[in-house]
Amino acid sequence: MRVSTSQIYNIANIGMSDAQAAVDQTNAQISSGKRILSPADDPVAATSILTLNQELSRTTQYNANISSATNNLSLEDTTLQSVTSLMQRLKELAIQAGSSAVLTPADYKSIAAEVDSSLSQLTNLQNTRNASGQYIFAGFQSQTQPFVSDGGGNFSYQGDEGQLRVQASTTVTVAVSDSGKSLFMDIPSSNNTFNTKASPTNKATPPAIISVGDVVDQTAFDKLYPSNMIVTFNANSVVNPPSPNYTVTDSSGKILADKQVYMSGQDIVVNGAKFSITGSPYSGVAATPATVPLGTFTPTDFSTTNGSIDVTVGGVTETLKLDQNITTNSGGNSLNDLLTQLGGATDPTFYSTPPYDTSSAAANYKKLQNLGITLNASGFSSPTGLNITVKNGTAATDAVTGITTQSTGTTSANGVLAQPGDKFIIESTNKQGLLTTVSRFSAAMKNVDGTQASKDALSKVISQTLANLDNAVSNISSAQSNVGARQNMLDSSKQINSDVQLSGQKVLSQLQDLDYAEAATRLQMQSFVLSAAQQSFVKISDLSLFKYM
Repeated sequence: MRVSTSQIYNIANIGMSDAQAAVDQTNAQISSGKRILSPADDPVAATSILTLNQELSRTTQYNANISSATNNLSLEDTTLQSVTSLMQRLKELAIQAGSSAVLTPADYKSIAAEVDSSLSQLTNLQNTRNASGQYIFAGFQSQTQPFVSDGGGNFSYQGDEGQLRVQASTTVTVAVSDSGKSLFMDIPSSNNTFNTKASPTNKATPPAIISVGDVVDQTAFDKLYPSNMIVTFNANSVVNPPSPNYTVTDSSGKILADKQVYMSGQDIVVNGAKFSITGSPYSGVAATPATVPLGTFTPTDFSTTNGSIDVTVGGVTETLKLDQNITTNSGGNSLNDLLTQLGGATDPTFYSTPPYDTSSAAANYKKLQNLGITLNASGFSSPTGLNITVKNGTAATDAVTGITTQSTGTTSANGVLAQPGDKFIIESTNKQGLLTTVSRFSAAMKNVDGTQASKDALSKVISQTLANLDNAVSNISSAQSNVGARQNMLDSSKQINSDVQLSGQKVLSQLQDLDYAEAATRLQMQSFVLSAAQQSFVKISDLSLFKYM
């Protein structure tokens, strides 16, 4: 077989290149300390290494989460311990304030000053922020201050009920925060009580403020519970002489106190609840009554063929029946026949005597009352401003009323509803926030004026304060136990993560770390092969027939 000169060079080049690549590969392994420099070196091992590195990276992140969670829980535990210490001091002050026989109003004001200081400290503790500036008791709303005062002794919670959680291992997540609502607001009260707040839609500037209030007649309030109360300010013109006034209703709309004259700061007592409103609430605008005037009257006899009309106000419909001969007058009665028949008498006793006590006229009167409208010679009137529709009559009812009653009938267009003024909400509850408990305790001491009645009222508040503080201590102690359990879980997870890391790193080392002794021996052999290839090429390339010519 003939071997050309070019073949000799090509074969030598390939051989030396392979030998050089092997030397370079081994040198790179020795430099990096890694057996596998690319997946091509060992595809199966490379896959395992990738999986192990991902697992170790996750475990490293888990440990970082645990460190952050541990710091947060430690801060929460320290804060709760400080809150507990303050509550213990407040209990001591409550017991001290119970010595009504020796304390003067000045003494009570002195104690109240310390209570107010404790209240300020409690507020700051409940608004604690971590190193990242996040409020630790605001739930998911960690950038929002959770506890805010309205200046009247009321505190509202602005956060939510969420719990921030972190992943501590592949299978374990741990809550690293607690909602301030569950810790400091949802505390069982020793008795049914209430929270007060202004409606967020109030218009007064500056806003009027409602006090924290208190229950002064537990029996009366328990009858109201669990219904709420709403204080709504009315237009000044609804009372005579015109002046600021309010109406109190319960959750169902039942009026508990109607059109009461308002004086800023004056106590309001309704259904056993006492509170006050300070400032100048927006009064609203009075309603413009809706009217359907009667037209030209035509005498009509309904005694043979009865007639009826439907009257609708605010979605409520009543059918008024006509079954009498309606002439111009009613034999000396102050009402004409039409108004009498439709129930238009303003005096209910008019329909309690014969011949009207069992007639359709008496029934019509009750239906008008149910609709909240009146009827007189001018026509139908709705004082609330709800528009009136008179329909579903006949030609005969058209004639007697002087208006269109057939089909869709006649609808008033002049009614304008009242625009209510500012509203304040008295929300019944069987829970009482810690800040509210302290605020009411302070207010009760400031109200002591030396009279036995004021001292008796304080004694009741002190009893409730001590019971509610005990409930708060129990609630927070339970939370602290829960925090401790979570800290233990984090410690356990950290230990497990360390074991996983150690095991993973051991396996990873076996897969990718270089055996330096084997690599050094291999490098020496590969260097020898490279040197031999180079020397062989020199010898072979020197063979030529031209030397013998």
